[in-house]
Amino acid sequence: MSSANGNPAILALGNPMRVVLLTMLIFEVILFGLAVPVMIFVSDLSGGFAAALGAAGILLALVAAGLMRKPIGFYLGWLTQLVAVALGLVTPAMFAVGGMFGLLWVITFILGKRLDAGRPAADADKV
Repeated sequence: MSSANGNPAILALGNPMRVVLLTMLIFEVILFGLAVPVMIFVSDLSGGFAAALGAAGILLALVAAGLMRKPIGFYLGWLTQLVAVALGLVTPAMFAVGGMFGLLWVITFILGKRLDAGRPAADADKV
């Protein structure tokens, strides 16, 4: 078992919510990609600037997803949520969409922490 119980920002290795968080990061790759045309056509940003913002979000989400087995992956996942909401500064719709992903991330993480907290008690019953 990982020492995740002592670290409030990560989940234990065997926690099934890690897969859910990883899946959310992959969906955010799609979200950042789809945000690029919205930034161009709705928010009138230049194509290069919109593509750079989208690529930065995609890269961050991919790196976070790839490192989810390590604590740094969780920290980058939290940062990805902030970036998704912060894109609302250039495309107001991202406040809502990024906020929904951020809320789902927080809820999933809290449920994962509850699983981590209940795990030692469940393991003690088996002895």
